[in-house]
Amino acid sequence: MPTPRLLYLVTEDWYFVSHRLPMARAAREAGFDVHVATRVVGHGEAITEEGFALHPLTWTRGTVNPLSLWSSIRAVRELYRTVQPDLVHHVALQPAIVGSMAALGLPVTAINAVTGLGATFTAANPGARSARIALSALMRWLFNRRAATVLVQNPDDQAVLAALGVSPERIVRIPGSGVDTERLKPLPEPPGPPVAAFVGRLLETKGVPTLMEAHALLVERGSPLRLLIAGEPDPANATAVKPALLAQWRERPGVEFLGHVTDIRTVWAKAHVAVLPSRGGEGLPLTLLEAAACGRPIIATDVPGSREIARPGVNAILAPPDDPHALADAMSHLAADPDLRARYGAASRRLAEEEFSSARVGREIVALYRRLLEGRALAIRQASGATQHKAPTP
Repeated sequence: MPTPRLLYLVTEDWYFVSHRLPMARAAREAGFDVHVATRVVGHGEAITEEGFALHPLTWTRGTVNPLSLWSSIRAVRELYRTVQPDLVHHVALQPAIVGSMAALGLPVTAINAVTGLGATFTAANPGARSARIALSALMRWLFNRRAATVLVQNPDDQAVLAALGVSPERIVRIPGSGVDTERLKPLPEPPGPPVAAFVGRLLETKGVPTLMEAHALLVERGSPLRLLIAGEPDPANATAVKPALLAQWRERPGVEFLGHVTDIRTVWAKAHVAVLPSRGGEGLPLTLLEAAACGRPIIATDVPGSREIARPGVNAILAPPDDPHALADAMSHLAADPDLRARYGAASRRLAEEEFSSARVGREIVALYRRLLEGRALAIRQASGATQHKAPTP
């Protein structure tokens, strides 16, 4: 039996390494020939060192320019014709749209991984509403194709896609790509005053302005809680924090900006609590999974994705999005209660091990890959049989 060829289509090389490497490793160990097509900036070597074939693409994440999108579709279509993958895994909404358009008319079996619906489906402005209508129609058309499967990370996105008209039979839910619970172990609390840590891109949609306002309220109250911010702005994202505002925040007392952190364990070794005040639009935040694996209690907003791992009364406190006062109260509550932190932290670790480990998710994704390949092989046999038994034209 020939080795099945699997191709991941993803916008950025760093995103593949940080968010999809466990899946790709599981596929490799299961005997797949793994290929990765992405924009290569600084992580190409990390991809090839894994034994994956790398196919550099030149596309711009988040662009709505028709000429740019058409150029990306043509490049991906040519790639599919050259590589001839048995299965393609489109990672996130833009690759799912571009890859599905590129695959029209080709014998491509596709997984369209919707890793959150993004700001288009959470914003209330007129532009977002118009884009939502157009995108919904496009998704219905592309995702209901015979050779298409849609992969989601949480039940909220599953329900939204079904409501948009994507056939429920085509939607599969697997919680993210998993977290490495062997590498990320429970860490003891650091000494000193309580510390809350945020890890992620510095975006308005991640709730960073709300977090900064909440911490300012705590400073006014005389709270000793310190705040660590690990991450950088994302210039390709329209909601990135502006440099001038970031410069002002760096001068605030009790706040430390760490920038990009290579080993996330160094952040959670310094922090007592993980905080992510996202506005939503994410499938399942990896930062919260990593914090949970390290045994940290969580403060998050009550939005799809976050509440899959942040469970109130179990391992987390949930606050409404865009509510700095509620966020400040939650941070103050956990900061003042070490026994509650210990209980929530232990529960976080159990959830990471039992539900979100990369080993478990890897088994689930490989099982999905194999099921789709079996369906593909059956369709080919049926098509071949129909051709052979077709009556001759008189």
